[in-house]
Amino acid sequence: MRHQESRYRLGLVVGKFAPLHLGHEWLVSQAKSRCDSVLILSYSNPELPMCGPALRRRWLAARFPEHERHVIDGKWLQRVCRNRGIAVKAMPTNSASDAVQQEWLAWLLMLVLGKEPDAIFCSEEYGPSCANTLAQVFGKPVECVLVDPARRHLPISATAIRTAPALARQWTSPEVASSFVRRVALLGGESTGKTTLAAALAQRLETQWVPEYGRELWELQGGVSETDLLFIAQEQVRRENLAQLQSGPWLICDTSPLTTFGYSHWMFGRSDPELQKLSSRIYDAVVLCQPDFPFVQDGTRREEGFRLEQHAWYLSQLQDSKVPWLTVHGTVSERVEKVVNWLSKMPAR
Repeated sequence: MRHQESRYRLGLVVGKFAPLHLGHEWLVSQAKSRCDSVLILSYSNPELPMCGPALRRRWLAARFPEHERHVIDGKWLQRVCRNRGIAVKAMPTNSASDAVQQEWLAWLLMLVLGKEPDAIFCSEEYGPSCANTLAQVFGKPVECVLVDPARRHLPISATAIRTAPALARQWTSPEVASSFVRRVALLGGESTGKTTLAAALAQRLETQWVPEYGRELWELQGGVSETDLLFIAQEQVRRENLAQLQSGPWLICDTSPLTTFGYSHWMFGRSDPELQKLSSRIYDAVVLCQPDFPFVQDGTRREEGFRLEQHAWYLSQLQDSKVPWLTVHGTVSERVEKVVNWLSKMPAR
């Protein structure tokens, strides 16, 4: 006969969550099933690549909105300690001993957060000793609940995902996996093969691509007005964000808000301030298509000389940016090979 599991008032889950993966989520679910409330703490010193505090706050908020959660970094610590009128105790490094880590955690819980958990839920060997340290500091029992320490239920680690970010698609929620997708914007003048290249790259890289919304709206309405342009850029970004939830490691974007910003000036000589802000949207890589394709007039384009003007403008914009960019020319297959080879050599973020 199975004994009834203990139930706790407050359960504690601590981790770097760099990144937050399905194993972490299962751990929190186990704590939730046995506790009246759950406190989630995340900190890392130093911060780990691709998993900064802002991202971790977003991940935890998306996945655990019902739980109290804190992502702790230097700024957070300074602000909260100042508000409470207590001296800051420096966060230990990731390589510090378990004793140092646990002493700091006890200080954080007691003096900074004012929380006394009844149990700590974890999958790590340090769990029992951490529970003992907290019990001594709080002067009351704190139980360690070990959850699948052998990682048989979900055999994944955050280290493995950071080493091979493609694993994020399999082992993290869509909200987390999308943070590991790198956006590639294709720019260029009219009739320079952007759309054809976008589709070909997506097929080659086995990923998603986002068509140009401005062209879609133009064809639907038979043109666009000045007031349409901000909406076009906003919708382009919205569709990119949605596609990131289902994309492979690279998301191919046919144009960007920079294109819409350019058309605002080419067509009307000015732009909405919000559109100008959106034109600075950051991409992980930009590909500029050379105007060496035969110019095709489909009834929506201006004269061939205009695309040369556009190309020169894009060059000037890219030369002033810090984003990695590449120019491509030749056939579609030649362009695809050049881009794929370039992306394969790009260092991890």
